[in-house]
Amino acid sequence: MSSIKRVGIFCKPKSTLGREVLVELTGWLRKRGCDVLMPPDTAGLIDETSLQEREDIPKNADLIIVLGGDGTLLSVARVTHPMQVPILGVNLGSLGFLTEVSLSELYPTLEIVFRGGSTSEPRMLLQARILRGANAVTEDYVLNDVVINKGALARIVNLEVHVNGQYMTSYRADGLIVSTPTGSTAYSLSAGGPILHPSLDALVLSPICPFTLTNRPIVLPGYKVVQVRQTTEEELTVTLDGQTGYEMQPDDILEMQRSDTPVNLIQVPGKNYYQILRRKLHWGRPADDQKGG
Repeated sequence: MSSIKRVGIFCKPKSTLGREVLVELTGWLRKRGCDVLMPPDTAGLIDETSLQEREDIPKNADLIIVLGGDGTLLSVARVTHPMQVPILGVNLGSLGFLTEVSLSELYPTLEIVFRGGSTSEPRMLLQARILRGANAVTEDYVLNDVVINKGALARIVNLEVHVNGQYMTSYRADGLIVSTPTGSTAYSLSAGGPILHPSLDALVLSPICPFTLTNRPIVLPGYKVVQVRQTTEEELTVTLDGQTGYEMQPDDILEMQRSDTPVNLIQVPGKNYYQILRRKLHWGRPADDQKGG
């Protein structure tokens, strides 16, 4: 990545800290001869007049920098994935699973990236479609998970699951989570699902509070196509990455499959996935680190 000429920046909206970082970061990039591309909500933080629509930035950028948290990066990933532009996630608060670069590490990390000393890791995306008859009424992409929830007045949902056209099972539960390996440490984990290394090619189906205790989370190969339909007459809500919601009507089919294009996240030298797991999940430390309480 030594030939970086155009850098897209997406910042968490209405962030005071983000505004301060933006001012310094844009100056740093322009001193290196880079064109800086920003969507309107980011440009508005610093009264920047040079802006582009969100969807156009990945078409023109060599690198994307996300300032915010994991939620900000999830929203950007859905926009950038067709062009597979490398994304560097910078956390404005506590360490995230996806935004693993702290503010103190930002410029040393950028120096490494501009020298070509970094690598990027492809992360699986899911394509989710709601089929109504012969038509797809919605189509979107997720980096973390698709969640099917009961409506406000429904006590329980009845969901029939097919995998590659074969009937797998029916769930009576509060809902169902279909997650990528990246999303296995999000909502799926709290529902009892396993942690998958993000480089795996797999899907996790995790029922939410299942009526039958033997309905446990299941891991499927990533190439499988999962279809979910409800067997009741109630409307359900389908939520994508916790950010976008759609209504699922009776007789609709929710179809999920691996996207042809992944999201490429820049890997920071000196950091690894297990360090992030230990810090975020408060796993045990080596015995020498625990001496003295």
